[in-house]
Amino acid sequence: MSVGTPAVTGHCDELLDALGQFRGSAHITQRWGERLAAVLGGGGRLLAAGNGGSAAQAQHLTAELVGRYRDDRPPFSAIALHADTSSTTAIANDYGVDAVFARQVRAHGRRGDVLMLLSTSGASANLLSAADAGRAAGLRVWALTGPAPNPLSAGSDEALCVAGASTATVQELHLVAVHMVCAAFDAAVERHGR
Repeated sequence: MSVGTPAVTGHCDELLDALGQFRGSAHITQRWGERLAAVLGGGGRLLAAGNGGSAAQAQHLTAELVGRYRDDRPPFSAIALHADTSSTTAIANDYGVDAVFARQVRAHGRRGDVLMLLSTSGASANLLSAADAGRAAGLRVWALTGPAPNPLSAGSDEALCVAGASTATVQELHLVAVHMVCAAFDAAVERHGR
């Protein structure tokens, strides 16, 4: 049986190396999960956004919070901004692509809510505009990005920057981060009986 070509197994090696470094960021995902439990448990909401594969990761996070991660628990308010295709296409048409998320943040975000923005590059103009809108509206802005430094991490209240050598590895570690946040969230919800 073939083990695979270096291009295939090399991907696993790259992921393993990046995961080792990433493990040191567990305290950030722990803090985010606990803070999210406090915000959502108090009636606040999470707004999340990304482009392409990062949009899928953002939507994965909101699905875990509205549905469930592991065990049954009450649903919590979490909105993937890119998932409303009518709003995103109307805003893009009327105001430009850079306003797609910022306009929704201004519509849906309330002081004290959390805005999580996912980007492998950390340089997407529409996410930078959303971060600005979120901070201006009093939301806590978190960025989950690729390697630092990048503009999105600089324009957010907190950032978790993944040191992956490729976009694929960064996206894979973003999914790990999403699940770590959900695990911390669920543990905090259970502790506080929400």
